[in-house]
Amino acid sequence: MSTSQISFLKGHGTENDFVIVPDPDNAVDLPGPVVARLCDRRAGIGGDGLLHVVRSAAHPESLGMAEQAEWFMDYRNADGSVAEMCGNGVRVFAHYLQRAGLVGEGDLAVATRGGIKRVHIAKEGDITVSMGRALLPGEGVTVTVGGRSWDARNVNMGNPHAVAFVEDLAHAGDLFSVPPFAPASVYPDGVNIEFVADRGPRHVAMRVHERGSGETRSCGTGACAVAVAAARRDGADPAVTGAPVTYTVDLPGGTLVITEYPDGGIDMTGPAAIVAEGVIDPAWLETVTG
Repeated sequence: MSTSQISFLKGHGTENDFVIVPDPDNAVDLPGPVVARLCDRRAGIGGDGLLHVVRSAAHPESLGMAEQAEWFMDYRNADGSVAEMCGNGVRVFAHYLQRAGLVGEGDLAVATRGGIKRVHIAKEGDITVSMGRALLPGEGVTVTVGGRSWDARNVNMGNPHAVAFVEDLAHAGDLFSVPPFAPASVYPDGVNIEFVADRGPRHVAMRVHERGSGETRSCGTGACAVAVAAARRDGADPAVTGAPVTYTVDLPGGTLVITEYPDGGIDMTGPAAIVAEGVIDPAWLETVTG
């Protein structure tokens, strides 16, 4: 970790918040303990994760995507672990690029560990991300909280999700720790767990425990997984009906609109905001890395 000054910004998408570190040339080393301290809400800047903004051609993990996407979202969980993708993070990432004058309104490709994501930045400010297709592995799990148990649907959005439909979101408990699930072998690397309650036709509300971050105010890939699971439960699978289906998904931090198409493609639309920017104190960094 360099002891020179490192710029950062703070942003959020439906209150899923991130530390943003612009680093086009991939010159900033961000080991797990440093990321975890930056995301610490008391000892650091605070965030549900970190968005490391790097040109695809400058990062070994995205080099193969450089011809299709100029920018790579090197995403880290709040505990410092590396993650495949973050839906809300992609919107905030795109909003940062626009704010920095690196891209304009319209279409944009962003490289992630979960593949290339197509983004549309609208004039009115909302950002739509083409999240790809959901995979529906056959084996699900049983999630148990406070003596109640639910069957949870296995949905993969480039990262793993277990979606449980409940009568009351309070039944999810405090979500400080990972809700127990079995069999553990279904998710050997951990899982994001969504608890979902109906609010009306094609309208649901959810809470989520994100792998590596605990309960968060919003989860974009989780909202997509919830919409997919709800469509299958409701007999509205677009591949079967031949018609797109749209769900409104309420999260503690706001609302996302999820549309799934007959070809399996999924769009997520919602807001993004940058709320602050500054410089990380080099002396503080030395105490973390020393």
